[in-house]
Amino acid sequence: MVRKSGGRRNLEVDFFGGEPLCNWQVVKQLVAYARSIEKQSGKNFRFTLTTNGILLTDEVTEFANREMNNVVLSLDGRREVNDLFRRTPEGRGSYDIIVPKFQKFIKARGDKEYYLRGTYTHNNTDFFNDIKQMLALGFDRLSLEPVVCQPDDLYALTAEDLPKLFANYELLAKKMLESRRAGRPFIFYHYLLDLDHGPCIYKRLAGCGTGVEYLAVTPTGELYPCHQFVGNPQYKMGDLQTGVTNTALRERFKNCNTYAHEECRSCWARLYCSGGCAANAYKATGDIKGIYQYGCELFKKRLECALMLKVAEFEDNESKLGSAE
Repeated sequence: MVRKSGGRRNLEVDFFGGEPLCNWQVVKQLVAYARSIEKQSGKNFRFTLTTNGILLTDEVTEFANREMNNVVLSLDGRREVNDLFRRTPEGRGSYDIIVPKFQKFIKARGDKEYYLRGTYTHNNTDFFNDIKQMLALGFDRLSLEPVVCQPDDLYALTAEDLPKLFANYELLAKKMLESRRAGRPFIFYHYLLDLDHGPCIYKRLAGCGTGVEYLAVTPTGELYPCHQFVGNPQYKMGDLQTGVTNTALRERFKNCNTYAHEECRSCWARLYCSGGCAANAYKATGDIKGIYQYGCELFKKRLECALMLKVAEFEDNESKLGSAE
């Protein structure tokens, strides 16, 4: 990474699974090595750890709070929602194990960045209730993502679910507005919208940089465009021994931007979604330049709610200024 990053100073490493805490010694060794070469290589490393919390200990907490710029804690919502999929090998639900650990962790983390991140499915289209549960537990930096899976999976989102999901996004936005006005603000990742200092035009066009600026590395050292392509030989880009050898694939991803999608050209949200997720497009259409239409509908609804919150913020600020005068 240091060798191939050229003049780029800021490098990001995400410890993501599987479960990184299953190989905790390697996480610590890699961070220590990166810190030892930072100065001489002229690089600045930013680390993120994603964990399901089962192996979260005081040692991990102390280390993560010192070395990790961000920590992502996996919780899908209410006990019955979380425990439907997040179970131990013995079949026990994980909610009662991990929630106390997460609460202890964020208390120790202070004002450093973290997110409580979950996935909603056809089984909890009322995901606003999961958000309310997370808030009641004391978490205030939240992210809840829609599942992307095969259409015939029992938990797959359906066309009939869309009105329910839209309604829940609106309920969430109203809750955020009420909480902010009451002096108890909280963050929902997908409603973060910086109209003044948001992503540069390159990011608005190209998105996350999958396969170009961003790679997933498997435990055996294989390189893929992102974690969602891992295991698909068609999308293997190389390995740590030989580097990126599939340069043609890299070029395909480099050209996978907003203007590569004919359907995006007239869409009002195109410079905020950057053409959407290439992995989701591949899963939905078989082509990284395809359009995951369901994801488009959800994204536009989230952006609509984020804009509402931003307008309300402007109005509240104007009202305060008027009162002050």
